Amino acid sequence: MSQAKSYSFISVGTKKGAYDSYPAVETLSPPIGIKTPIELGEGADGIFKMHRNLGDQIKDNLINLILTNQYERLAFPDFGANIRPLTHELGSVDGDEEAMSRINRAVKKYMPFVNLENFIVTPEDSEKTATARIKMVITYSVPNANLSNQSVGITFNFSG
Repeated sequence: MSQAKSYSFISVGTKKGAYDSYPAVETLSPPIGIKTPIELGEGADGIFKMHRNLGDQIKDNLINLILTNQYERLAFPDFGANIRPLTHELGSVDGDEEAMSRINRAVKKYMPFVNLENFIVTPEDSEKTATARIKMVITYSVPNANLSNQSVGITFNFSG
């Protein structure tokens, strides 16, 4: 005659096959910084959207550095490239050289790991809008982050 066997549910566990039916959990890299312009975040980002890629964060920081004028940043009066006062001069040799000098000075001080490579200024067709536009494209690399041939384009609107 066979005896009854008793088992505890504590040691049962789950078979590997049961996990195959679960959806894969997305693993996100940790956030590096807040994306600008600021947007509301979703899910793992929290309250604001975040950059999770070093190249995107560096590009965002470079754009903010170029677009910031001096005395706009509290406690850092010399932060920024101070380009806006040159807006009407961009496109001329003297204006472009001064803009390059200001951008180079700001990058060397606040983002010395960025190597500036090329600077292009192009007037955009303003027939469709009431304001004139100048587009500035800066090519750069960041050797320590294995980023090469990166570019950032910034458009300045101004009226004559």
